Amino acid sequence: MQNPRPKTPDPDAPWLEAVMHTAFFLLLGASLARFLIRHPGEPRTPWIIALSAALALLYVLAPALGGLWPRAAARPLPWLGAVVATWVVLVVLAPSFAWCAVPLFYTGLRTLGTRAALVLVVLLTTLVVVAQLRLAEGFDPNLVLAPPAVAAIATAVFVHTQRQTARQRALIDDLLRTRRELAATERREGTLAERQRLSMEIHDTLAQGLSSQRMLLQAADRTWDADPGAARRHVRTAADIAARGLAETRRFVHDLAPPQFDGGVRLEDALRTLAGQESAGAPAVRFHVEGAAVPLPGRVESALLRIAQGALANVREHAGATTAALTLSYLGDQVVLDIADDGRGFDPADPGDPGGTGDTTADRGHGLPAIRARVRQLGGTLTIESAPGEGTVLSASVPLETP
Repeated sequence: MQNPRPKTPDPDAPWLEAVMHTAFFLLLGASLARFLIRHPGEPRTPWIIALSAALALLYVLAPALGGLWPRAAARPLPWLGAVVATWVVLVVLAPSFAWCAVPLFYTGLRTLGTRAALVLVVLLTTLVVVAQLRLAEGFDPNLVLAPPAVAAIATAVFVHTQRQTARQRALIDDLLRTRRELAATERREGTLAERQRLSMEIHDTLAQGLSSQRMLLQAADRTWDADPGAARRHVRTAADIAARGLAETRRFVHDLAPPQFDGGVRLEDALRTLAGQESAGAPAVRFHVEGAAVPLPGRVESALLRIAQGALANVREHAGATTAALTLSYLGDQVVLDIADDGRGFDPADPGDPGGTGDTTADRGHGLPAIRARVRQLGGTLTIESAPGEGTVLSASVPLETP
């Protein structure tokens, strides 16, 4: 169970307390001055002066006693009782001290709970009414009704303000908690998205490269005795693929853009280079561009290149094709990347069919889902046309953002 957080301090409380404390001492001084002017030399005068000094001293001790009794743990009831008792004795001896009840209302409301504070307000108000009637020459209805009305208004406003403040603090706490939960959720979503991105990157680059190396080295091993020249070519091709895989690994470490785009290389040039690299083996890959080229965002260029790499890797490993075509088309409001092969084809409706660019076999089933995920992240659409024995055409269409 978590410990409750401390309440947020009210920025207006010190100002209000300063006003109330100042008002108390002004009223206490004015009441004492009035008594000394109107009742000089009376036997009770020393008692009035002593009690006034005692009341002022008790009131001054409020901060220190408040520290001894923290409000959240145990309220300073002995201090409040001493203050009220001293004031009551003063009012009995000199009714003019009844005016000091106003700041005492505030002190009681802040120190006690709501019910106990209301009882104290009623008692203080009653004593004020009695004191005012003693000072009056005759019965005055205004002195009977005005103090309770003023006390009721002041108490209602104070209690309402306290409740509003408590609700605002609760709302602020809820907002802070919601913000922390939202930040945690965003961090989790960001982590999952980054994991998915790295998974697709590794599949389309390192995993495909390692698979190609394995196939080439197996081919070199089979032909090493019969055709040493062909075996050496397979080994050199595998070494080139290993070098590209090393560059990809370094890019992952440094979290840079795809190396094909280093130095300002355009997407068309990167795809043309990819087609040349893939043509070193089988199938032969042709590349061409249709339409007027337009600048593409970096994330679109990177995603289209990865789609082409993943699709051509599937063609090389699973389609049994002799030729493949890589086409980049600019159609005004969208860019389309087509990868076609003349391989064995497959049935797109059968996820277990391992043919063509749509490799979704159970043991390697990350190629097509990765391509779909990349296209979906760009807000585009992926279309696959294939049939057994008729080759495969994979088309990725990505909308272009309007300037």
